[in-house]
Amino acid sequence: MSLPRNPFLLLIILTIFELIPHSKSAATDYTTLVYKGCAKQDLSDPTGVYSQALSSLFGTLIAQSSKSKFYKTTSGSSQTTITGLFQCRGDLSNVDCYQCVSRLPILIDKLCGKPIAARIQLYGCYMLYEVSGFAQISGMEMLYKSCSGKNSGGAGFEERRDTALTSLENGMSSSSSNGGFYTASYESVYVLGQCEGDVGASDCVECVKSAVQRAQVECGSSVAGQVYLHKCFIGARRAKYRENSGYNLGRGSWSGVFRHLLAVYKRLLRASGDD
Repeated sequence: MSLPRNPFLLLIILTIFELIPHSKSAATDYTTLVYKGCAKQDLSDPTGVYSQALSSLFGTLIAQSSKSKFYKTTSGSSQTTITGLFQCRGDLSNVDCYQCVSRLPILIDKLCGKPIAARIQLYGCYMLYEVSGFAQISGMEMLYKSCSGKNSGGAGFEERRDTALTSLENGMSSSSSNGGFYTASYESVYVLGQCEGDVGASDCVECVKSAVQRAQVECGSSVAGQVYLHKCFIGARRAKYRENSGYNLGRGSWSGVFRHLLAVYKRLLRASGDD
């Protein structure tokens, strides 16, 4: 196949490719794993009734995720009852929520097997289930924390972060909280928080306050941090800071693709000229 000797046409095409805005999901992958929690005891299921109840539970939760950000239900008979729920971040669309939740049963099976209780948290959603009689824990119990970028927030960063977190606490207690989800920012510090969908307003505020206190103690001067309690979570980060979690495909990566394609075209053009 002969190639055009004038490279300007392909240069224009590649430039258009370079300028095309790329999807939000490429920049922020809400399906990235945050943590897993698997009970040590496996389900005793010689007849398969628990497996059937669990499969039915997962199917119901996935179906509901296309129209709701939170759903809690039970499955099985009175002697084999399994309670489960999912929740998506309040800023996810219904489509993104569904795509996020749909991955969770597979991840539970892959990472936990079939224990009597399990919880998988992704950036954008989580799912948990537990058999009837499973020991309950406090809503304030810390499940996971992540602190990144210590001592790189600049002078006064901790004060700005604490002001933003106070704004988050106030927002969660106001009517502007969207179903237990709230975001705020203050002088280049971005914060967000969310409570489990069935938590009452006053308990939600107390949970968030507890998470804020833990973040201040556990993460200190880190420029990014997340604290997950059993019934709520919060996150705080300096603007433009992105954790190295492997889900960011920025403009620089596409520039590399552009340069590579252009180099390949030039080599092919030279080869064609030698024929």
